[in-house]
Amino acid sequence: MSILHWAILTPFLAAIFIPFLFRYIKKAHTGWFVLLVPIALFVYFISFLSDTSDGNAITKTVDWVPSLGVQFTAYVDGLSLLFALLISGIGALVVLYSIFYLDKSKEQLNQFYVYLLMFMGAMFGIVLSDNLIVLYIFWELTSLASALLISYWYKRDKSIYGAQKSMLITVFGGFSMLAGFCLLYGIADTFSIRELIAQADLISSSTMFVPAMILILLGAFTKSAQFPFHIWLPDAMEAPTPVSAYLHSATMVKAGIYLVARMTPIFGGSWEWFWIITIVGLITLCWGSISAVRQKDLKGILAFSTISQLGMIMALLGIGSASYFYDSDQSTAYFAVATVAGIFHLLNHATFKGGLFMAAGIIDHETGTRDIRKLGGLMSIMPVTFTISLIGLAAMAGLPPFNGFISKEMFFTGTLRVTELSEVGSLGMLIPIFAWIASIFTFLYCLIMFVRTFFGTYKPDEHEQKAHEAPIGMLISPLILVSLVIIIGLFPGLVAKPLIQPAVTAILPTLATNSEFAVKLSMFHGWNLELFMTIGVAIGAIALFLLSKKWGELALYKRERDPLNTLYDRGLDGLISGSQVITRAQMTGLLRDYFSYMCVFIVGIVAYTAFRSDAFLFSINESAPVPFYMWMLTIVFILATISTLFVKKRMTLVIVVGFVGFLMALLFVVFRAPDLALTQLLVETVSVLLFMLAFYHLPELPKETAKTPVKVRNILISAGVGAMVTLIGISSFIMGSNSGLTSISEYFIENSKELGGGYNMVNVILVDFRGLDTILEGLVLAIAALSVIAMIKLRFKGGEDV
Repeated sequence: MSILHWAILTPFLAAIFIPFLFRYIKKAHTGWFVLLVPIALFVYFISFLSDTSDGNAITKTVDWVPSLGVQFTAYVDGLSLLFALLISGIGALVVLYSIFYLDKSKEQLNQFYVYLLMFMGAMFGIVLSDNLIVLYIFWELTSLASALLISYWYKRDKSIYGAQKSMLITVFGGFSMLAGFCLLYGIADTFSIRELIAQADLISSSTMFVPAMILILLGAFTKSAQFPFHIWLPDAMEAPTPVSAYLHSATMVKAGIYLVARMTPIFGGSWEWFWIITIVGLITLCWGSISAVRQKDLKGILAFSTISQLGMIMALLGIGSASYFYDSDQSTAYFAVATVAGIFHLLNHATFKGGLFMAAGIIDHETGTRDIRKLGGLMSIMPVTFTISLIGLAAMAGLPPFNGFISKEMFFTGTLRVTELSEVGSLGMLIPIFAWIASIFTFLYCLIMFVRTFFGTYKPDEHEQKAHEAPIGMLISPLILVSLVIIIGLFPGLVAKPLIQPAVTAILPTLATNSEFAVKLSMFHGWNLELFMTIGVAIGAIALFLLSKKWGELALYKRERDPLNTLYDRGLDGLISGSQVITRAQMTGLLRDYFSYMCVFIVGIVAYTAFRSDAFLFSINESAPVPFYMWMLTIVFILATISTLFVKKRMTLVIVVGFVGFLMALLFVVFRAPDLALTQLLVETVSVLLFMLAFYHLPELPKETAKTPVKVRNILISAGVGAMVTLIGISSFIMGSNSGLTSISEYFIENSKELGGGYNMVNVILVDFRGLDTILEGLVLAIAALSVIAMIKLRFKGGEDV
């Protein structure tokens, strides 16, 4: 493997050592050791900056399952590098912050940092994988790791609830996304993203184009908390604040954004892609910003603001895909401004939102509350936190001279330019209108959070502890982040060419050779409509804030919880109660019932599939002549089988069943399968002996008391199974005879010695050709054995050995 592969796996490898460091080096905070990992990775990924700035990409491939087209291909271009730097850079600051936030004597730091490193590695895997299956595996790992992080304080009911909700919603999206990936593979015969992009025309002409797109977007929308899947994100705030800062500013919630950006070269240029992403993004933007105003908890406000900002970025990516509708360099570059704004705001959001989450954590840590109704007057008590919050909130509200102002102006530019698309008609005018309204509420919740936290009267009686400024160690990370907010705002050119432009050209590859395109960022663009829209946003938000006493009495404002949660809760309750009803009907405690369910299900599925594909064939013309001894053997076999129904003694029944097994071995001999015959003989001998030893101590068989309808049902099921097996056997024989295909056994006969090195073909198949299956079957048996041992030990009082 290359260094790039090891870099992706480094967090996982480091996580192995965390429990040992936590246990044996107690004097030092475990976070100091963890901090080295993201710092080293950040330095390593910075080294790729010169390559991606020149438009180059780095690819390193390791075969994983080549027969299925699955390679672990690490791919670094401008887009993946931007995310990798955010994951490692913000990750380092979050770990540094957590060292001072989490008490080493009270918290289970080994668990915390193992989960955090696991999450970090999974995020690297997502943004640096070229293979869709590898990407999916890392994708689900982020769901698992984030659920563990959210439920870190697992004794709290809200933590468990939030983790479960995030898991259910994001994993549902992940499964949908996997189905979309499989459809893409069915169309283009590859899992490689680069090869899929090369076959974009073939994919767009397929009838599976739209279904694949929708399934993949479900994965992106659930991960990035887009409406109506956003409800998991506010409940995820039960995680420790360092986790919130990491997951919601730079990593997990932006995985969906990354996926949409990465898939744009494949699906861009279709109106379905344009409208779905744009509309969902705008709805999320508006819903999130309005809902944030109703929140009373600092992290609740930030949670809905994250939802809102993610909707904004998603809408910008949708609008930016309009550049695919044009061939000319000028038009393509003209409409690409939305994509530039989206990527630039993604970077800006990571800086100011990370700082704001950390500031909220500081306030909670130093006052004991995050409720804005209990806060106030903290400006003079916590001046550094006040400054951090001021810069972060001003950037999020879109005020100069911070980086958020530039991306907000470009956001307005992108929404205004989409109105010039003739195909969108009058609906296009709604896009800037909704964007402007949502921006007013964005400004408003920033104003509420700022004023009600730091101004007004200090209320010490409402706090759990006396408020004071945080220690310097806890302030370093947010200070670095808000410093970036100012530096990027004043000198945006520092990131324009090395970071933003390569990422944008990765999403819109035609721009790489477009002479009309160049990312130019500046603080002031003149007295244009966008600037007047910003002024209008500020005036509207301030007016609403001054009138807050009037609309603050509305029932809608007082209701913090999102109404969609009710739908989720009732749906989950219904799912649980429905499952209980089915379980009670199914789990009767009678093996006969379980066997009946399985038989009905198998017969139904096989029969439906066979009839749908015309696979049932019946003919007696192609049957081979049957010698007399085979007729006799068959009749004895049938009579022995039927006689089991009338046996009343257990020992007699065991002997009769064993006799049937020995007859089966005789059939194997007749059909020239001595290996199978020998195996059957051994199995039957051992089974009969064991059954006789075990059943000897059991009472006699109970008398059959089933009612007539039950007996009729059992007869029908038995007849159905027999008819299906017979039809499958006859159909398989006829199809094999008519197809002219060589039997698969020929392959094993020819290759058992050469490839497996053995003369016993059955053994070679089990050990070599199907070695993985055998290992997994052995694993299942081992797990079952361990479970049995665990259950036995539960009944012991202690001290006994199993």
